[in-house]
Amino acid sequence: MKLKKIASLALVLALSLTACGTKGETPAASGPVSSAPAASSAVSSVPAQEGEPERAAFSIAALKGPTAMGLVELMERSGMQPAEQTEPVSIADLQDREDLPYTFTLAGSADEVTPALIKGDLDMACVPANLASVLYNKTNGEIVTLAINTLGVIYIVEKGEEVQSMGDLAGKTVVGAGKGSTPEFGLRYLLRENGVDPDTGLTLDWKSEHSECVAALASGAATIALLPQPFVTVAQSKVEGLRVALDLTAEWDALDNGSGMVTGVIVARKDVVEENPDAVAAFLNDYAESVEWVNSNVADAAALIGSYGIVNAAVAEKALPHCNIVCIIGKEMKDTLSGYLQVLFDADPASVGGTLPEADFYHGA
Repeated sequence: MKLKKIASLALVLALSLTACGTKGETPAASGPVSSAPAASSAVSSVPAQEGEPERAAFSIAALKGPTAMGLVELMERSGMQPAEQTEPVSIADLQDREDLPYTFTLAGSADEVTPALIKGDLDMACVPANLASVLYNKTNGEIVTLAINTLGVIYIVEKGEEVQSMGDLAGKTVVGAGKGSTPEFGLRYLLRENGVDPDTGLTLDWKSEHSECVAALASGAATIALLPQPFVTVAQSKVEGLRVALDLTAEWDALDNGSGMVTGVIVARKDVVEENPDAVAAFLNDYAESVEWVNSNVADAAALIGSYGIVNAAVAEKALPHCNIVCIIGKEMKDTLSGYLQVLFDADPASVGGTLPEADFYHGA
């Protein structure tokens, strides 16, 4: 596998192969949460061999779902142990490469991650895009965004053929989860832009978890749902005739508003970035390589994803091509993310923490 190296922090790396975990984003993955050795707030440097980049033992958290899928190559190379209920998976071409010093924690929701990040028990975390802005404002600029890791993964699914456009949702009932986060903000914006009042033009039935939406579809209590991958794949395996009616990423792009739909980003504490610039650059290179490997080796990546209890391996293999896992940094990251946050701010300032982030929020831009 030919790997691309990051030459400097300002390099814009955008992988062309085409993720926000909310509570409940763990289909068919039960049992203990897999993690590497306990994270520490102290970042230790790892001596670099001649010709190798300097790395540091960063502690990183990700949410079970698309935001963690792009990291599995790093997890394997860092010696992360699989979940107890699965058999270990070892990919030969990864074992032939140098070991990495990173430690990982997998969580079910962002609420489990953000306190540890703010406290300093984590160095980096994969979080929903709007939450990154909220954390920046909450900490007075002590959180920075390193990369976009997941573009849009949200879809409207329907058991039927009535919904062919956003306008067709008028008068319908849509079940969904993620109220107060990316799914709701994105849907409301797209409804308004397509002439449907999100408060009076349809019924939005919010559930606490995506699995509740799948259950409602399976029981016949609902026929239309707002779902992210991999829950779309899970729902289609349980509900005969369920189809993807609308891709919200495509609907957003069709507006041609100068922004893109962003689901997840990876953020870091500002002090970690300032104290370890070379190691952060090396990490971003490692992350980009991991994303490239995942998108290019779907079956092997799905096996690792299943072994870590992120998502059932069979579900992951079907869902990965639709999860929009990327690693976008630098100016392209800033342009895409700032445009998205601007749209959210215009709709509801509270969705981004009250104010838009300043330039120092966008690392390497």
